[in-house]
Amino acid sequence: MRAEVHQVADGTYLVHGNNVNWVILKDGDAVTLVDTGYPGDRQGVLESLAAVGSSPEAVAAVLITHAHNDHLGSAEHLRATYGVPVYLHPAEVGHARREFLQQATVGDVLRNIWRPGVLSWAVHTVKVGGTEQHPVTAPEPFPADGPLDLPGRPVPVHTPGHTDGHCVYHLPDAGIVISGDALVSGHAISRVEGPQLLTDFFHHDRAGAIASLKVIGSLEGDVLLPGHGPLHRGPMRAAAEQAEERAS
Repeated sequence: MRAEVHQVADGTYLVHGNNVNWVILKDGDAVTLVDTGYPGDRQGVLESLAAVGSSPEAVAAVLITHAHNDHLGSAEHLRATYGVPVYLHPAEVGHARREFLQQATVGDVLRNIWRPGVLSWAVHTVKVGGTEQHPVTAPEPFPADGPLDLPGRPVPVHTPGHTDGHCVYHLPDAGIVISGDALVSGHAISRVEGPQLLTDFFHHDRAGAIASLKVIGSLEGDVLLPGHGPLHRGPMRAAAEQAEERAS
């Protein structure tokens, strides 16, 4: 499938790939790429950069919310081919190298195969490379605290639970939160729409993921760009509270 590029604000684009999203932050010719989809989304990533008037050579950095295969897909390709640095929370660096793996296993999926949508999601996931491992050879922790000196000036905010080093990225001036999998608005196996947590078996630490909703709810903003599902508009606190209520 072709990636769908949606302009959210000046220089900010939400891109829908194969059941997963990534975000492009553009300043002049340079861009920050937040997440990179599945391995099978590589062409979509390149096409989305071209669609906003950029290119892989103009990517100043790749920021990863967390090192699951559907977000890490083309990070190593961009690093090795174009010299793009790949930044994550320090607790997620080893995960990106695949020194350990905090991800749903085949066994987890099989135990949940009875759930509506899981079988078709699993088949599609295999087709787009979701079971492949593409570790980042030289991932780097964030170079500084606070706003990063990158297009969009994103502020990493640690939101552990889905993985130990999961981060959301806050754009305070634009009122935008790029939430990865800490808070989503839909998923291929979800039967509800709107702010929610992913199904339990996707989380390394479900209690931590619920606790991190309060961190997201404390951020100023009214535009949520999730790792899965459509853009959501509304106060961040209300979105986080709705997800927490559904999780309980």
